[in-house]
Amino acid sequence: MTKTIALLASLLLIGGCGPAAREDANQDHEKHADDHRGAGDAQADDHDAGENDHTDAGGAVAPGAGEGPRHEGEADEQGHGEGAAAVVEVAPDMMRDLRFVTATVAERPIADGVTVLGEVRVDEDAYAEVGTPIAARVVRLLAGPGDVVRAGQVLVELDAVELGRARAEYHAARSRAELALRALARKQALAAERIAAQRELEEAQAEAETTAAELRAAGATLRALGAGEPAADAEPDARLVLRAPIAGTIVERRAVRGQLADPAAPLYRIADFSRLWLVAEAFERDALRVVAGAEARVTFAALPGRTFSGRVTLVGQEVNVASRTIPIRIVIQNDERLLRPGMSASAWLPLRAAAGGGTARAVPAAALQRLADDWFAFVPREPGRFEQRRVRRGRDLGGGNVEVLSGLAAGETVVVEGAFLLKAQAEKAAGGGAGHHH
Repeated sequence: MTKTIALLASLLLIGGCGPAAREDANQDHEKHADDHRGAGDAQADDHDAGENDHTDAGGAVAPGAGEGPRHEGEADEQGHGEGAAAVVEVAPDMMRDLRFVTATVAERPIADGVTVLGEVRVDEDAYAEVGTPIAARVVRLLAGPGDVVRAGQVLVELDAVELGRARAEYHAARSRAELALRALARKQALAAERIAAQRELEEAQAEAETTAAELRAAGATLRALGAGEPAADAEPDARLVLRAPIAGTIVERRAVRGQLADPAAPLYRIADFSRLWLVAEAFERDALRVVAGAEARVTFAALPGRTFSGRVTLVGQEVNVASRTIPIRIVIQNDERLLRPGMSASAWLPLRAAAGGGTARAVPAAALQRLADDWFAFVPREPGRFEQRRVRRGRDLGGGNVEVLSGLAAGETVVVEGAFLLKAQAEKAAGGGAGHHH
């Protein structure tokens, strides 16, 4: 009952209020609404300040904070626009500490040179393998691996039974030939005095010719066995001497004292290291434009900072169907004896101008960075902002430059020194993109 009376009293008071009272009440209501809106705006400002605190030291928006990394061309409501390019941001304080060097995308005559990989080999024109022509036993070794030998120097002595028989046959053939010549001389003297018949003279002549032929055959057999014709007073023996056919260095020795040498296996390998071959493999489209006689610039991983000159002496006539490459032979002087067969090398070869000319877009190789499965370049936009541009990388143009097939236009500027740091910043942003909505 008391509550009902209080309610009625309130209604009577309100109903009895004049316009002034109602205006005061409205003003109080509007003031209360303004206070409420002010409090909401302050909360929004605090929220915006909290989002700004999420930026990292590099100036790029930290992944998962707020809207994530900003991209050029990004729509406020729909995410990335069509064909949008990512932008890497660097804070001003970091820009002062870092050093960025840029280069301009240049047009140059297409494929003025190409870099190929190859392997050093011995010069086959100054290489020899030494082996026994017949089965023989090694008796004495007179040279070993690494020895520098002269042409004709004795390398090894062997005993060969077959050679002993051949020498004995040669001695017998020479004795028969000498006897036949003396008999012919007597017959000729008797025939001159008309004592010997003409028929006897002719028989003596035939015998002399036959024994001479047998002697020549015995001598040829000795030469084929690697032995020369012995002196007249020399005793027949089975000793076989192998000599170096060229001057050079012994690369390998397979002979062992007491070994029964096989004619099919070489005992020594000798090479002249003063000149070597570099056999490189070039793709057929490039090999067809390499000219014999062209000068090549050769570098070796084992000799950093050194560049050797070589000359192309042969461009292969057959394509390797597995690799689609053609071998190219380059001759290199090795006067300092620094190079060894088997070493790997890179050679830059000049190419003939392509039919119809043409140009290629070239940038320093350091300007292109690999991210995931693609190549990217970083194009400066404004202080602290770099566009991350996807490109297609082409061939090596030599001189530290590479060809760009697409993604960059001639005259554009790209970051060279510092591109790796921008790549790391881009990878950092991409690694935490779980909170980034597209």
